[in-house]
Amino acid sequence: MKNDSGFSPLDTRVLVLPHEVEKQTRGGILLPDQKVEREEWATTKATLIAAGSNAFLEWGDKAAKPAEGQNVVIAQYAGKVHTGLDGKNYRICNDTDILALMETENV
Repeated sequence: MKNDSGFSPLDTRVLVLPHEVEKQTRGGILLPDQKVEREEWATTKATLIAAGSNAFLEWGDKAAKPAEGQNVVIAQYAGKVHTGLDGKNYRICNDTDILALMETENV
């Protein structure tokens, strides 16, 4: 996956792009902006965009490690939100904030 954010994480940090949050219910009701903003901050599904040079080293040789472009589950409220050069909101967080690998996007 190409990194258009303008950010390159350092050391054990990772750059993730949280998945889009639904802005309306299945019934078609639009959610208030405050609710959408809260859900965006609390989301736990993301795509790994880039990893620092020391990210995942302490996980050991036998641990499954995420690759760039892979969907992951991150800790709720993890990291700091920064707007990239492409206008998307990214999170820079610790490698230990990645909790699981996602087999499919709908997990």
